[in-house]
Parts: sequence; C-alpha cells; structure tokens
Amino acid sequence: MPKFFKRIYHKLAEGRWKNLTNFFPYADLQPVAIIWIVVTGTLLVVRHLGGLQPLELNAYDLMVKLRPDRAPDPRLLVVTITDQDINTIEKWPISDRTLAKAIAEIARLEPTAIGIDMLRNVPYEPGNAELVTQWKNPKVIPITLIGNSEYDRVPPPRNIPDKRIGFNDLVVDPDGIVRRNLMFAGDGKTTLTSFSMRLALAYFNSKNIDDKITEKNEIQVDKTVFLKLQSHSGGYQNIADQGYQILLNYRSPKNIAKTVTLTQVLEGKVDPKLVKGKIVLIGVTALSVNDLFFTPYSATGNGNQPMPGVLIHATATSQILSAVLDGKGLFWYWDEWQEILWIAVWSAVGGCLAWRLEKSLNLMGSAIAACGSLFGLTFFLFMQQGWIPVITPALALLITAGVAVTYKYEQSRQQQGIVMKLLGQQTSPAIANALWKERVHLLESGLLPGQKVTATIILTDLQGFSTISEKLPPEVVMSWLNEYLSAMAQEVQEHQGVINKFTGDGMLAVFGVPIPRTTPEEIAEDARLAVSCALAISSRLPEMNQNWLTRGLPAAKMRVGIFTGPVMVGSLGGTTRLEYGVIGDSVNIASRLESCEKDRQEDTCRILIAEETFLHLADQLEVESWGPLPLKGREQKVNVYRILGRKNK
Repeated sequence: MPKFFKRIYHKLAEGRWKNLTNFFPYADLQPVAIIWIVVTGTLLVVRHLGGLQPLELNAYDLMVKLRPDRAPDPRLLVVTITDQDINTIEKWPISDRTLAKAIAEIARLEPTAIGIDMLRNVPYEPGNAELVTQWKNPKVIPITLIGNSEYDRVPPPRNIPDKRIGFNDLVVDPDGIVRRNLMFAGDGKTTLTSFSMRLALAYFNSKNIDDKITEKNEIQVDKTVFLKLQSHSGGYQNIADQGYQILLNYRSPKNIAKTVTLTQVLEGKVDPKLVKGKIVLIGVTALSVNDLFFTPYSATGNGNQPMPGVLIHATATSQILSAVLDGKGLFWYWDEWQEILWIAVWSAVGGCLAWRLEKSLNLMGSAIAACGSLFGLTFFLFMQQGWIPVITPALALLITAGVAVTYKYEQSRQQQGIVMKLLGQQTSPAIANALWKERVHLLESGLLPGQKVTATIILTDLQGFSTISEKLPPEVVMSWLNEYLSAMAQEVQEHQGVINKFTGDGMLAVFGVPIPRTTPEEIAEDARLAVSCALAISSRLPEMNQNWLTRGLPAAKMRVGIFTGPVMVGSLGGTTRLEYGVIGDSVNIASRLESCEKDRQEDTCRILIAEETFLHLADQLEVESWGPLPLKGREQKVNVYRILGRKNK
C-alpha cells in the first residue's frame, strides 16, 4: 500500500481523525483498496479464462476499421476469377488449359513470382500436359491444403519441389473471423511454409535478401524479426498458437493490391507495368464458388461481407513485404505483467474517481472522459502497431467505479440514517437533512468551523422550579420535567429550529443555523418561525397543566425570551469533547428578556421579544409594548414587547 494511504489508514485506526470519519465516510481508503483488488483480480481471472476475449477482438476489429486507409501495395497484382469470368468460360473448375494459358500470359510479362491459389491435385482436362509444362516454371508457386487431419489434406500438383509449395490454410478465430497468419506449420517431421511466405521469400530472393532462424527460434528476414504470436498476446487468451503465427495487418478490401480479371489476362489486356517485377496471385473471388472468409472488415452497415481467400493471402504477403522492406506492418504486444499493471491502473482510476467525486454528473462525465482517454491512448498505440487490452481496463474502470459508488451510497445511506437520527433529536428533519447535505462544506479538520450568522434565539425557563424540586422526589421531578421538555423539543423541531442545549428546566433554541441565512427574507422567516414556536408551546401548556393536575403533579408557568441578532456558531471544545456552540450578545439579550421583570407574569406563558425581532413581524403580531427597559449586564436599554397573539386577518 502506498505510504500516503498507510498514513491515512493508521491515523484513522488510532482514532485521531474520529470526528472527520464520522462525516467523511469515504476518507478511509481501505474499502476502495479492497474493491480495487477484488474487481481487478476477478477481471484478471475472467480474462485469463477467455471470458473477455470476444469483446477484445470486437474492439480490435473496430480499431482496424477506424484506421486511415492505405494505398494498394504496388508490389502485388491479384488476378481475380469472378462470376463473370466463369460465365464467359462456361466451365468450373476452369480447365488446365485455361489456367496454363493464364500462367503463360503472366509469365511472359516477367513477374517475380506467380502464386496459384487454387488446388490442382487432379487433372481438369483438356490441357493437363500444358499445365504440367507451366508447373516447371520456377516462378510458379502452387498450393497445398494441410487441413485438420491427414484425411483432409489435399496434396499439391505432382513433381514440384517442396521449396516452391505453400499451404493456403487460414487460421480462423473462435468467432469465425480470420485475424492471424500461419506462416509455418509442422507435423513433427517437416516444416511447411505458407503460401504468402513462399511468395514473399521468392520476392526477397530476387532482391538477394536472406532469411534465417535466430537462436531463439524466431524467423528473421534481413534485419526484421517476426515475433511469434503467443496464446495471450494482445486481446487473445488461451488461443491455439501452434505453428508460427503473426497477427494479420489488414488493409481495407478495396486497397490491398491492384486487380485484373482472368478474362483480361486471357485476352492479353493487362498492362505489363502491373506485372513486371511484381508478385502475381491468381485466385477465385466469385461468390458462387464460396472461397470466402470473414475478416475485421466483414461487419458493415450492409451486413457481413466476407473476403475472398486470395485477397487474404495477398494481405499476408503484403504485410511480410512491408515489414522487411518498409520497416512496418508487424504488431507488438506487452508482456503479461505489463498488461496486468495496465488493467490495475485503470481500475484504480475508476476507484479514485468514485472516491473523489460526490456529484453524479461529475462522476459520469469524468468516467466518460476517462474511457475516452483510454480508448484514445489504446488507438494511438494501435496506430503504432501496438495491440494492448482496451475492454478489460475499461471494464475495470467502470466496474470499480460502480462498485465503489454503490458502496459509498450504501455507507452514506446507513450513516445518514444514524446522523439524521442523532440530529433529529435536537433539530427538525429539514435542518438535519440540510446539515447532512452540507457536511463537506461545514467540516474542517473534523470541526464545524466558526461562522457569524444572523439568527433568532429562544430562551425559556420555568417559574418556581426550585420550589417544585424541593417539594417533590427527584424521580417525580425528572419524569415531569422530561414531559415538559419533550413537548417543547417537538415544537422546536416542527418549526425548523435547533435545540442547542437544555438548561435544567429550560432550553436554548436557535432558528437560522447551521445553514447560514443571509437574505432579509430568510432572517425574517427565522424570526417568524421562532415566534410561532413560542406561541405553539404557549397553546399546549394549559392542556399539559390540566393533565398534570389530574395526576397530582404541579402545573407549570414559563417565561420565553426571543431576540434576533448576530451570533457565532461552531464547534466548541477539543478532540475529546465537542458541542455545537452558539455564543454572542444576542444570546445574552434573549436570556435577559426571559428573566426581565419576573413579577410581571399575567398568564401561563409570558413571551417577550426585542424590537430587533418585532421589526420582522410588526404586521403579524398583537403586542404590548413595555418600552425601553434596562437589562441586567447591559448599559443600553432594549425596547421590549410582550406577545399577546397573532393579529386576526
């Protein structure tokens, strides 16, 4: 675990950040680390078992099609046998004489090699003797078919040296698409060379370019080493990698090489410049013959469009030529440990995004941007012939983020329930919910930072409580007092106030915290709620007194002081004990209003307010002005009003 993560973990374990973690359930990175390990490990196992290979191959196909197109390889010419050619000749398979004539016509134009992508192990008269004569041309390279067993094998034409024969077997992936080129295959006794490799070697020999086997048993032509495709290379996992395979570097079907038809060849209408010094492949493209294979280009808007086998062999030949002569065309791959690290990094990115970002839109936008960056980087490397996983790291990013968000949500929901329950004992549900939503902004180093706000303060007290306590047993006094305080607390909560503390037989309640109220309208609303709360308490007290009297308990009279003004609110205390403090002269004035002229109590509940509160509610209340009164501890007098009730509208 990184040192930064360790320091955080140890501090949390020691309890030094206890208050912080109460409100920041995501500060502990241990759950994120566990999610990261589990998701990454699970995906790596699924990937190793081949579960993600189809998706990686689909991504590979997409990147193949998104690449800029390349010009046809000028070193190749493909002679196609189309349905129109077959209709013109009126025979299929074409006769040996027709094929011999086509080979002779091409040979006359001095190509470097002539590849015949048609199995001719039996004569197709007339003209077999003429074809046998053409087989003797050292530039002609016929094919054989290895097949899946000795019963499937189709031999080449007779009496042709092995060094001029190439097998035309194509390796098909589990999803039916050809993405690999089998360059060499062996049966334990001999090594067979592919059709495309034979054609390329013939071209290299004409340029005096040598090939060899390196000490690592790798194929090297000139300075180019053809790295063997492994079972786990790129997006592959556990593929059959027998023989010597490389990943095919496709061109688009229309830009593989120049093409002419068999009819054009037979009629002598081929430009000699297209043939001289080139590799010429002759093969069938007619749809009726069905020598067709699916490639990364097959999935199009018009449906799956397969590619003729001769064009795939031309693609493979062009790739070999480009790798040796142009220094490009071969794919490279990361080692297994590099791919694992790559996947783990993107999984960590998803976890970090989910941990750091609280808002859903920010998280979604960041996740989309991260996935776009992942694909962009992967595609950039693909343009440089590098094939690395893209689906697995993308899934790692999204799944880790999704699981982390789910964990955060569930943890948040549970902790919010706890916090709401705790806060709800002293505040209204609306205030508790607002405090929860603003917890990130309200917390600093585990404390609610001090801030100056304009609030309305209520202070209450019972008249004659000392006498009541003296006459009754403590347990009776406690039960009676709890009923009284519970009723007051209920009204405070319903009017969106915060009970800051109980003062024995009274309480201190605040309206306008913890979320600051800044506009005049909001401050006036707090004053209205505070007065409404006091009036609600006053209206409940007679009923409660009647109930107490019937039970042999004393009746209660209470005094209420209300003042609107500036206060400082925030955490008071230290790390061992904290409380939400409300301090300032406004609190003192509310207290002095409550205790002002105690002998002037004409009803069960006396509510006194100062002019600072009255100004916000002058048109709503019926009041009795007591005029400017000196309050204990204050030099200046305060205009005091007793609330009689609400005005009738």
